[in-house]
Amino acid sequence: MLSLPPEEMRRLGYRVVDRIVEHFERVGELPPIRVGDAAELRAALGGPPPEQPSDPDAVLDALFDQVLPYVQFGDHPRFFARIGSPSNFASVLGDAVASGFNVFGASWMGGSGPATLELVVLDWLRELCGLPAGTEGVLVSGGSVGTLVALAAARTARFGDRAPDDAVAYVSSEGHVSIPRALRVLGFAPGQIRTLEADPDRRLSPAAVRAAVAEDRAPFCLVANAGTTSTGAVDPLPELAAVCREHGLWLHVDGAYGGPAALCGAVTGLEHADSLVLDPHKWLFQPYEAGCVLVRGPGLLERTFGLHAAVLRDTLGGEVNFRDRSVQLSRTSRALKLWLSLRVFGVAAFREAIAHGIALAEHAEATLRGRPGWEVVSPAQLAIVCFRRDGDDAHQTAIAAEMVRDGFAAPSTTEVGGRVALRLCTINPRTTFEDIERTIERMEAVSRSCA
Repeated sequence: MLSLPPEEMRRLGYRVVDRIVEHFERVGELPPIRVGDAAELRAALGGPPPEQPSDPDAVLDALFDQVLPYVQFGDHPRFFARIGSPSNFASVLGDAVASGFNVFGASWMGGSGPATLELVVLDWLRELCGLPAGTEGVLVSGGSVGTLVALAAARTARFGDRAPDDAVAYVSSEGHVSIPRALRVLGFAPGQIRTLEADPDRRLSPAAVRAAVAEDRAPFCLVANAGTTSTGAVDPLPELAAVCREHGLWLHVDGAYGGPAALCGAVTGLEHADSLVLDPHKWLFQPYEAGCVLVRGPGLLERTFGLHAAVLRDTLGGEVNFRDRSVQLSRTSRALKLWLSLRVFGVAAFREAIAHGIALAEHAEATLRGRPGWEVVSPAQLAIVCFRRDGDDAHQTAIAAEMVRDGFAAPSTTEVGGRVALRLCTINPRTTFEDIERTIERMEAVSRSCA
């Protein structure tokens, strides 16, 4: 039951690996985003639960031909929408191994080897970001859960299990949408979440934080940005840290996007964070899912999330039990892929890839400024540039939508200064300067057809 002969497993496995390698070779020839018709997909893939077995080759054909074409390829060299996930093959192997060995990463008893890898990877990331020894962490699904974990730990550090009703957390108007949601999940009422307006450069001003703190009885936490998702803006972290020290605020830094740019000096000040979130499935080139939380203070995560139950009594002890550092109990190891890719390629290759992404956005800005009809509304920073074509907001939206339908490249839109702007996020190390130039030329053609 539920098994295949070894030779059949090998044959099917080789077939899957061949298709993955083919994807890496040919992804640039495909549309960056392809959306399927809901009724057609359901008709092809649905029906009643299959009572009898099916030919595995036919099932794989359905997966490759009727499911996987209808996705966004975040590793496409001209996927510039939102923030991509340009993964690498070494990490794919790490994920395959974690799944194939059904790796359990919740307890030391259940996975001391994978737990050691996670401790190693966390320490590497801590060191690369400049945080002090003794900082602890955990790998999670991504920035949203990472933010929830970090802010829960911050609440424990300041108040124990429950924050007072007048405790206030400060977030930037340019902050990620998951931050207020995490605070709401933790029980903070809307009036306890204060949004501070960013300055014209989309950065949070220390003066604005000081003014807000003066108005509140129980200021608790400040969430600062190391690379906003709209424009790549980086808040003045050292100056904000000084304000936090002065007023006893916990400083949480959302580096889910831009934090890894510290590797090449494009982001500074991460070492001042009380907690930090990174998303390796963004600018550390990992497949989904891979998020990271780093928190000052040994034992704080365990005090916040530690579990005690009779059914777990045989798994207590050991170096670490990662189930006690986040909301997830049953968990695999996200460390395998990150450890494997860092060992295979080396940090220098990651540093070079990040610097390449920054240079691509700067090239896009220079190209836009050199061509008539374009307005750069937010200059290139941390591999993001925002701009407009002549026309109203609806025209910018139409250009982005038509580019996706066209299939050559996928920009996206955001809002900058109350206006809709087109946006390129250029973090894929396989993207070329020619890709940037041809994408801008294509947008000009699409703009004329949308006029």
